[in-house]
Amino acid sequence: MEKNKPTVMVDIAIFTVFEDKLKILLIKRGSEPFKDSWALPGGALNTVTDNSLEEAAMRELVEETGVENQYLEQLCTYGGPDRDPRDWTLSVTYFALVAADEVTLRAGTDTMEAKWHTLTQDKVEVSLAFDHERIVCEAISRLRAKLDYTDIAVHLLPKEFTLSELQRVYEIIMQEKLNKSSFRMRVARADIVAPINGKMRTGSNRPAQLYQFVKHEGDRMFFPRSIAWAQERKK
Repeated sequence: MEKNKPTVMVDIAIFTVFEDKLKILLIKRGSEPFKDSWALPGGALNTVTDNSLEEAAMRELVEETGVENQYLEQLCTYGGPDRDPRDWTLSVTYFALVAADEVTLRAGTDTMEAKWHTLTQDKVEVSLAFDHERIVCEAISRLRAKLDYTDIAVHLLPKEFTLSELQRVYEIIMQEKLNKSSFRMRVARADIVAPINGKMRTGSNRPAQLYQFVKHEGDRMFFPRSIAWAQERKK
């Protein structure tokens, strides 16, 4: 007798930075299993309307945040008979980065609430449904690894930002204090940002130059941890 085919799911770990914290978007489930529990946004692959796994992931991202064309990367695939009490499930997971000022949270049709949760020591303060705690840990690990050699951190910032704000994003995610001069030297060498002529951030401190992201194709070496962290620890 032919075995039942597994249900294919797409789950997304969506990160942002605000209130000087790394946050992840969670949804409160409105139905069983795990009714009233928090979980990652996601859903079943729609074989009629979804032309690819990435399209399904982007659909879920837009449904929950209202944000299109943001950083989205496939993370890992999880499967097994014990992940979901309803069925043998296969989950293709992604992680996404969004700028907090561009997001309008809106819960999906099968959820009660969508909310940003602070990550502390790579965990959230609530228990997660299914095996989503494991997925969150994997996503954070991938995010930190990508910071070593790509420019993806700029996707967590508004369109205009200062170098201090950019550095702070790296410090929040890596949980390390960075050397200011070393950081700025590497930003300049990587050519990932450009100053916006005539635009400054004003406030209680002296005015700071505003920058914008410079788009490039592909990943480029940006922030070798071994050099930057070693310089900081020598101080």
